[in-house]
Amino acid sequence: MKPLKLVGGYGSPYSRKMRAVLRFRRIPFSWIMRGSREDVGIPAVPVALIPVLVFPGEDGKPDQAMIDSTFEIKRLEGMFHERSLVPRDPALAFVQELLEDYGDEWLTKPMFHYRWNYAADIHKASHILPLDRDLNLKPETLAKASKFIAERQISRLGVVGSNEVTKPVIEDSYRRLLKLLDNHLAIGNRFLMGARPGVGDFGLFGQLSQLTHFDPTPAAIASAETPRVVSWVSQVEDASSLEVDDSAWISRDAIGQSLRAFFVEIGRVYAPFLLANARALKSKADKVECEIDGRPWLQQPFPYQGKCLAWLRESRAALGDSDRKFVDSILAGTGAEQIFSAAI
Repeated sequence: MKPLKLVGGYGSPYSRKMRAVLRFRRIPFSWIMRGSREDVGIPAVPVALIPVLVFPGEDGKPDQAMIDSTFEIKRLEGMFHERSLVPRDPALAFVQELLEDYGDEWLTKPMFHYRWNYAADIHKASHILPLDRDLNLKPETLAKASKFIAERQISRLGVVGSNEVTKPVIEDSYRRLLKLLDNHLAIGNRFLMGARPGVGDFGLFGQLSQLTHFDPTPAAIASAETPRVVSWVSQVEDASSLEVDDSAWISRDAIGQSLRAFFVEIGRVYAPFLLANARALKSKADKVECEIDGRPWLQQPFPYQGKCLAWLRESRAALGDSDRKFVDSILAGTGAEQIFSAAI
């Protein structure tokens, strides 16, 4: 099979997520910067988002392209069986799915918040991102591109929920996540659920690749408070040298308090947002208004995250009775169980 093509950007957490996935899984691919001179002949996708994963056509058929890292990973799981990111145990696989969703859909809030709220972060992102596409931009062209990107992205802060009301919730949740991961690693864990990474690890990694290594304000926090996490992110970036087998996954009875603490965090911030967002979408409200972590939350409804809630509920419902009971026992009392039990 010809190598895949991954079209993305260095400043895109989901692009970095997929690049790390392909590296760990040792799937041959070419890395192409979106908008660069190499970005030619890429099949069209329904929405202009990155990363775009291109699968080579067989028997003279045209190449196929898709977006959305979660579904890109699922397709890869169906095509390649070595070095899977999903445990064979259905209950543990579901836990990985929940962790990935939290990383993809909640941690994007601090990532976007820090990048487009603080002067140093805005300056760095708005000037480097255009150069990633074309290193030879003339100064005047770079200045125009930087201004355009900054204005466009700052105008989108409300979409992800970053504003003066939500700022303390977002920033506190970022610091807690750093400490949760630091504590989990410090007691001897290499990844979230064993000695090999799963989809949950890469869900966290994507956002942390920006928060701990690119954007100045959150990177300074991580370096000062949790250097172990900074190193972990660097290691997940390319784990192709790691040798793994099925024994590297933890067993059900090895799920301890350091992992359960992530579900408590999900119940603290992500579950109430998912539910409030779904209710706002259902009622066609123009605002999501709720309380998260004892403080007010206000943002625009987010249709995609309404789908995320539905997909999580479908995945749990698809489990066998014994597997579902085990998952429910792990989540009981964390607050994360609300995702599956609360009425919309």
